[in-house]
Amino acid sequence: MADKTFFIDTSKCTACRGCQIACKQWNMNPATKTVQRGTHQNPEDLSTSTFKLVRFNEMESDGKPVWYFFPDQCRHCITPPCKMVADSINVKAITQDEATGAVLYNPKVKVKEAEFNQIRDACPWNIPRWDKNTQGMAKCTMCIDRIKDGMLPACVKTCPTGAMNFGDRDKMLELAQKRLNELKPKYPKAELLNHDFVRTIYLVIDDPKKYHKFAEANSSKIYASLGNHLKSAVTAG
Repeated sequence: MADKTFFIDTSKCTACRGCQIACKQWNMNPATKTVQRGTHQNPEDLSTSTFKLVRFNEMESDGKPVWYFFPDQCRHCITPPCKMVADSINVKAITQDEATGAVLYNPKVKVKEAEFNQIRDACPWNIPRWDKNTQGMAKCTMCIDRIKDGMLPACVKTCPTGAMNFGDRDKMLELAQKRLNELKPKYPKAELLNHDFVRTIYLVIDDPKKYHKFAEANSSKIYASLGNHLKSAVTAG
């Protein structure tokens, strides 16, 4: 089984939220009680029971409303800072599957709040979530159980537009680059986000910050973060 990667083409996302619901259904996660906050985004944020969230951002351009949709989830980093920190402080809650590269959290391992804060702060994309009652962490699993049985992740299987894609990393990188080349003439700002560092590659056609505050991480910050946590790990060892 080769190294796996998601390719998410936001230009094809209609915010149907089929991926979001499929994720909840497959993982048997409960619905989140919410209130109206003046946005179609629901629930408000990721949590230990919401591994995937279609983020909505409405802006105005030339007097017209413009929607930005961003199906947010774990990036399954090639070198995950969250795991580096967890290992350095002896928290055994995070592993990385060798065959797929999936970064996996074990929600049954209790993690202290202070430990979780260190782990969360290490993630440039603000993904880790912690349950105060169970003291466990949880997030997207890459549908590792489905993949091992030869199936696509639930979110990818459900997507009706082709926004969600999944497969061997080399094929996903090739698909992503091909799609980027197609979009560049019409959308000069189109880019692939942090594709050298992650296994969840997003294609956006405008400034990433218009989609979500944590849509893209600054490369220098990623390198700095990895470097700092490597130092911490060596010190701790």
